[in-house]
Amino acid sequence: MTTGRRIEYRGFGVAFDAAGGRRVQALQGVDLIIPQGQFVCIVGRSGGGKSTLVRALAGLVPATAGALTVDDAPVSGPGADRVMVFQEDTVFPWLRVLDNVEFGLRNKGMSHDARRQLARRWLSAVGLAGVERAWPKELSGGMRKRVALATAFATGAGILIMDEPFGALDFVTRATLQAVLLALWREAGSTIVFVTHDIDEALVLGDRILVVSEGRLRDDLACGLARPRNADVRSSPAAVEITKTIVRRLDFRLEASAEPLG
Repeated sequence: MTTGRRIEYRGFGVAFDAAGGRRVQALQGVDLIIPQGQFVCIVGRSGGGKSTLVRALAGLVPATAGALTVDDAPVSGPGADRVMVFQEDTVFPWLRVLDNVEFGLRNKGMSHDARRQLARRWLSAVGLAGVERAWPKELSGGMRKRVALATAFATGAGILIMDEPFGALDFVTRATLQAVLLALWREAGSTIVFVTHDIDEALVLGDRILVVSEGRLRDDLACGLARPRNADVRSSPAAVEITKTIVRRLDFRLEASAEPLG
């Protein structure tokens, strides 16, 4: 089993220079501890800072204030202890499915037999044991996302960072992959940080839901709903209260039409 890693943001901030000489504060004053093995979902409006928060964890965005550590070691760039899954299709089209999953293992210097065995294990775990010799172009979008999940978990990274990985999928495919991801997480023991626009998706997946808006951490909500989180669980009073809190923190303004329908 993979050992999940502990993540800590202390007074963390990211600023950058925009067009016209403006200084943009993407994140500021973030204090956050994520224990090892926890599944954390981050929700918020577009442009509110949630992707910056996780890209900093991946080592892709430098801090301009405060500190970010993994197991007390400063994050100064990408590392083998962290792997990121994006919304965009990142499966290499010039490699067969099995070779895609083996790619990172080959770069780590793992022997041919060992990496092949490990890649096949994770392809089986995501339900793709029968398509390992297929080309990505022969797969559906949902199947390519399964390849991406197998590739990420096969690395053995202690932290999996996911930036809206299922955002472009249809409802049924997304629900199926959510179940697959939860099964992989339980098996691997990784720490997962998962960005989503979808409050319902956060309720399905997260031990904890962070609300990020206008560059700040607005709320940190425990989500102790019973698993599996079917429709009945997600419509329970506890789930409805979590949803209402998120909506209030994001200051959604829903206006009904003054004109009746029909």
